[in-house]
Amino acid sequence: MSIALNHTIVHATDPKRSAVFFSEILGLGSPTPYGPFVVVQVDNDVSLDFMADRGPVRSQHYAFLVGEQEFDDILARIRSRDLDYWADPSHRTRGEINTRDGGRGVYWEDPDGHNLEIITKPYGG
Repeated sequence: MSIALNHTIVHATDPKRSAVFFSEILGLGSPTPYGPFVVVQVDNDVSLDFMADRGPVRSQHYAFLVGEQEFDDILARIRSRDLDYWADPSHRTRGEINTRDGGRGVYWEDPDGHNLEIITKPYGG
């Protein structure tokens, strides 16, 4: 049997709000409840399981590999919500995208300050 990531828990002050934010921005299906979690399924059989945290929530980094069209669609949704975005993980280059390794990438934050990223090519590839 191979080893593959199945799910990860995302701490959130309001799991439903955060799960809906992720699913809407990324263009995924609607979140579903499962026990104490609100689950967002991504395309490679991995789920993001949002769980209530009284806070403050410690910021984590979640990166998503997307196609060129998906990148354009997600960036359009980020812009339509007037969300800040950056070309770098330290949030120094606001309103720009990066072109590392021949792809495109951008960072933005969710409602609890998690550092989200989309890239069209894996770094180092």
